[in-house]
Amino acid sequence: MKIYTKTGDNGTTSLFDGQRVRKDNLRVETYGTVDELNSIIGLALAFGVPQEMKDDLIRINNDLFILGSDLATPINDQLKVNRIGDQHIKWLEQKIDEYSEMLPSLRNFILPGGAQSAAFLHQARTVCRRLERIAVSLLEIEDIGQFVIVYINRLSDYLFVAARFANFLNNKEDVVWNP
Repeated sequence: MKIYTKTGDNGTTSLFDGQRVRKDNLRVETYGTVDELNSIIGLALAFGVPQEMKDDLIRINNDLFILGSDLATPINDQLKVNRIGDQHIKWLEQKIDEYSEMLPSLRNFILPGGAQSAAFLHQARTVCRRLERIAVSLLEIEDIGQFVIVYINRLSDYLFVAARFANFLNNKEDVVWNP
């Protein structure tokens, strides 16, 4: 199987329902940003996140693939595709609570940094926030379901706590903002 199809040489791509759209379509921009976010989480994993977090981040890698295919598939009852749901949000909330219980109380704003994996998780958080802004714009013009925005918002919260947790497990101090 060849990796190139040449079907996108005119600046268009296919959604999962077969519809052809321009590559700068807001839906394509949204799921492309999911792919970017997923790659950064892959970098965090490659740069040695603590073992206690590894399985969680691998699950998020997989869930982001679901989110990407969800966003690449317009809402249509005839199309059967895995979609982000309430169970994904509840799992993130459980992990946020679990990590937070082990962390010292937050008393200052935190700057990105500390351990390499924590720095990548902070970068993932910022891309996740950009993803959220793009997805909100997409929501204004297309139905993307009721869970996508909530999931992305919760994921950015998770990534913030995960960065702090990675520092904690690596015996690194969070980088505190000093105004």
